[in-house]
Amino acid sequence: MSARPLFPRRGYILLISGILIGFLLFAGISLIFSGFGQRPTSTVKPESIEFEFLYTSEKQGWIERVTPGFEQWFEDEFDISVKVRLTVTGTHKTVNLILLGGAKPTVWSPASSIWIPYLNSKWMREGHEDVIAKDWVPLATSPVVIAGWSSSLSKYNISSFDDLYQLSERNVDFKYGHPDPLLSNGGAMVVVLEIAEALQEKPDEITLEDLKKPEVVEYVKTIETHSVAYGESTGFFGSWAAENGPKAIDLFGVYENVVIDNSLKASKKWEDRIVAVYPEKGTLLCDHPYVILDAEWVSEWQRFAASQYLIYLLQPDVQKIAQEYGLRPANPSAPLDEELFSEENGVQLKIPVPIFNPPSGEVLEAIFVEWVKARNPGA
Repeated sequence: MSARPLFPRRGYILLISGILIGFLLFAGISLIFSGFGQRPTSTVKPESIEFEFLYTSEKQGWIERVTPGFEQWFEDEFDISVKVRLTVTGTHKTVNLILLGGAKPTVWSPASSIWIPYLNSKWMREGHEDVIAKDWVPLATSPVVIAGWSSSLSKYNISSFDDLYQLSERNVDFKYGHPDPLLSNGGAMVVVLEIAEALQEKPDEITLEDLKKPEVVEYVKTIETHSVAYGESTGFFGSWAAENGPKAIDLFGVYENVVIDNSLKASKKWEDRIVAVYPEKGTLLCDHPYVILDAEWVSEWQRFAASQYLIYLLQPDVQKIAQEYGLRPANPSAPLDEELFSEENGVQLKIPVPIFNPPSGEVLEAIFVEWVKARNPGA
């Protein structure tokens, strides 16, 4: 299987536009694409702008650290005070907040772009004339991996989710886990990859008819019988494993940055390292898309300020800070930290497997239904 482009879907082309315009002509010139960064037509310049950024916890440390710098930069540049109201919650909950009106953000950033077709499909189903999330730009990336203790990975020779299924078929006892897909993007992505391997298909090739096949649910159920916990976040598994050791859990599906955060801590305490396995058939990318919503509650000035915030977050210096939190830079102008993304931290510098496109919104919604049938009720 040949590797897919890192940013294969519509919206990712904005990343290049953002770099060319935002970094070559950063002072005073914004993104000119699909309304991003265009100066408001209103001649009345406001004294202040406030907008909500609804995003997920995986990037919370980075965003909270760099946002005050943006607010100061914006005021210096445009003589307008700006306040970014940061709202942090789980990806699935962000979707529900938008759909139910519990939040009216200017910018939405789920953990992965797999949720964009899901939100759009549910938004249109409610009777809206057009989608709410038209274009997006990745802020940072982290692939889904199978994390495990070095000793367990060597013992079981794990290279894919299918290996977990084969182990279970041979009645090998092992402890497994991943976040709850109904609560966590990470959990949803893991289950998508399990189903893709069950079907021997790419995630974007999965159909609603595929999910009705009893052997698919049985395949996932066979893996899930070894689940010892379904946490609310991917970070839970890394810290839990590092704290409780190899006897607590052998293997777990998480983001790469979780391995970076916990590999050395685990090694010091247990003399065994937590290591990332990149599923050999391919993986999904947690790409933290930045979406300026096409919604009636977003004003021209909010859109303008949000577009400047995007440019700021993509600056190489700001992207470098994201790496301190285990996130790979989305801006290729920002060099990858070779000391951080290293075997010493349980990961590889380059992602060695294909990057898949996500499934459709309808398929993702159906996967949630099927997973409830396959989950381990005792976990």
